[in-house]
Amino acid sequence: MDSLCSSARCEPLPQLPTSNIARANTENLKEVFLKYASKTVDGEKVMSYTDFIQNYLGLMQEENYNQDTLQLLGHTVDSLCTGYINFDEFQHFEGLLCQPDALYRVAFKIFDRNATGVLSFDEFRNTLQHTVLNKFVKFNFDTEFVKLHFGAKRDRSISYHEFTQVLWEYQEEHALQAFRKFDENRSGSITLKDLKKILVNICPHLLSPYVEESITSLGDADSELITYPYFKGLISLLNNMELMKKIYLQVTEKNKEKTVAQGEFLRNAQNFTQVTPMEVRILYQLTGLMHKDGRLVYSDLDAVAPLDVEKMPYALQSVTLGTIANMKESDAAHSEGQSAFMQVLENFYRFFLGSIAGATGATAVYPIDLVKTRMQNQRTTLVGEVMYKNSWDCFKKVLRFEGVSGLYRGLAPQLVGVAPEKAIKLTVNDLMRGKLSGSDGSITFMSECIAGGMAGASQVMFTNPLEIVKIRLQVAGEVSSAARPSAIQVIKELGFFGLYKVLSVSLFF
Repeated sequence: MDSLCSSARCEPLPQLPTSNIARANTENLKEVFLKYASKTVDGEKVMSYTDFIQNYLGLMQEENYNQDTLQLLGHTVDSLCTGYINFDEFQHFEGLLCQPDALYRVAFKIFDRNATGVLSFDEFRNTLQHTVLNKFVKFNFDTEFVKLHFGAKRDRSISYHEFTQVLWEYQEEHALQAFRKFDENRSGSITLKDLKKILVNICPHLLSPYVEESITSLGDADSELITYPYFKGLISLLNNMELMKKIYLQVTEKNKEKTVAQGEFLRNAQNFTQVTPMEVRILYQLTGLMHKDGRLVYSDLDAVAPLDVEKMPYALQSVTLGTIANMKESDAAHSEGQSAFMQVLENFYRFFLGSIAGATGATAVYPIDLVKTRMQNQRTTLVGEVMYKNSWDCFKKVLRFEGVSGLYRGLAPQLVGVAPEKAIKLTVNDLMRGKLSGSDGSITFMSECIAGGMAGASQVMFTNPLEIVKIRLQVAGEVSSAARPSAIQVIKELGFFGLYKVLSVSLFF
């Protein structure tokens, strides 16, 4: 195979349609890329084709792997045809795998060697000639199938969407040509052994392990031959197994344990024009090899169905590249599975941070709080004079007559209260928001109000006594002749109920 990109146009990476699957985080994707990138070009780390195909994807590990195939697959990611894969191309390919039609898009990139966005007949033929399918039965390109799609002169190119239909019909055309090859007598029938060869080599993606083992037991009991209609019906059945599951669930009203007879299944299958009685007959022949009662259950359909969910396009991204894309979901699952001990540690950590923040803020603004309390509490003397003319006068007199320590009178109870106050409020708020949030992390306005209200109520219940003690100590320094009480003396004087005076007002304001 000559250079794959000899006539390629090096254009910017195309914009992909909006993805139905969450894209991988760029930083995490970059980390994976750098782990496997072994080359450096112009100071930038890049992947060789070997890095991507063999080391990262884990494909083509055999010693005698086909170098042309390696180049072909590498070119699928190397959109700019540089011979290596940079991070932008790696990320673009990850986005490609997020698309609902990812398998077809990747296939189109494999066929579109010149990166033109359309597919010529030569590109279509040259790619197919290097497949294992073509080695088993060489595909005849001089047929009406090719002429209809590429024109009689093979000079018409097809778009991506046309390619998806051509690729689907190519499978049937190739299977038909294989049938003709083994039908040497032109009798319209082949042996069961030949049927197995065709399916294993032409349509391996349609075969579950159970079907592959059961192929030679199909057909009529007294014949080793199967006809062409039977051959077509079998392939159509295997292509339509998801539809067969839908019919079963409709019959059983989604009860996967209920058995269904062939007549009942066929009666409901008539609502779907693409399902023929031949296909239903073949289905019951396959499931009848497991049990002879002429009925089937949902597990029988699973055994016949060829595709696992893990092999579908939307799962490729999570298996190959998208384990990173789902990191947020993994983190959420991990959080839900945390032990009680870890949750306690997390809440303690939040409490500690809230305490430090609250204590620092309270110390910084405490002198202002003291002046505010003194100004609110001052009364006029007998001669109509006030003790403080204004806030600045209050500050100077406290500093002159009580010293710097006077500005911080009552700080200890404030610190005892404010640290837990902020911590309790933040902790309860976070806890309530977590409980009231939806599965996607969203929270309604009403839930936010409830969380805030609960946080505020818990704060007031704890700090109301400390607030009263603080205020009593702040105003105690106003009378120079009177003894200045301690916090313990204030608590004893007020008693338990005295500490919760005006609690109802605090709860509402």
